[in-house]
Order: sequence, then structure tokens, then C-alpha cells
Amino acid sequence: MTRFLVVLTDVRPLDGGARNERTSPERRRQVVGVDGREAADRIAGAFMALGMVRAGRQRVKVLAVGRRPDGLRSV
Repeated sequence: MTRFLVVLTDVRPLDGGARNERTSPERRRQVVGVDGREAADRIAGAFMALGMVRAGRQRVKVLAVGRRPDGLRSV
């Protein structure tokens, strides 16, 4: 089973150079971890209904963060 993170971030202005999330990531507002893609998509959909996201000041990202053996569950 793959774990997912749903991340709500602030959109930063373009500083003339290319955006690079590894060297200067956007500021995170909210992070939610879930076990399935369907749950991640539902949470992302709820975040996308927020006014700041619709206005283009924040963005929603769904990230697959790894696989877990089928027999193990988080507590």
C-alpha cells in the first residue's frame, strides 16, 4: 500500500530564476498523511475549494511517499 501526503502550500513569487522545490521549497500551510489515493484525492478536492487556492495564492500537491508492506498498519 502506498502512503500519500496532501500538502497545502503558499505560492511564492517568481524571483527571475527557475523554481526549485529542493533548494527553496514553498512554505507549507497544512500537511495530511493518508493511506490511499482515493482519500488523498478527496482531501485535495476539499483543499481546492478554499478561496486562497482558487485565487492562485496557495496550491495543493498530492505526493506519493512510499510503499508499506501489506501486513503493516500505522497506529
